[in-house]
Amino acid sequence: MPLVNIKITREGVTAEQKAALIRGATQLLVDVLGKNPATTVVLIDEVDTDNWGIGGESVTARRSAGK
Repeated sequence: MPLVNIKITREGVTAEQKAALIRGATQLLVDVLGKNPATTVVLIDEVDTDNWGIGGESVTARRSAGK
């Protein structure tokens, strides 16, 4: 049973967009690895931008600085 964990920042991703991610990740495992879609698990973790850092600063700070 393959498991895919997608981590994204919490910034208003819609239910439809999440559904598309789940479908797409599942189909990728089917196409590339021949996995059974019925047993493929996809998790989406949404992380607050204050809890996600790049280059020594939070995403919140980077976005505020226009980076």
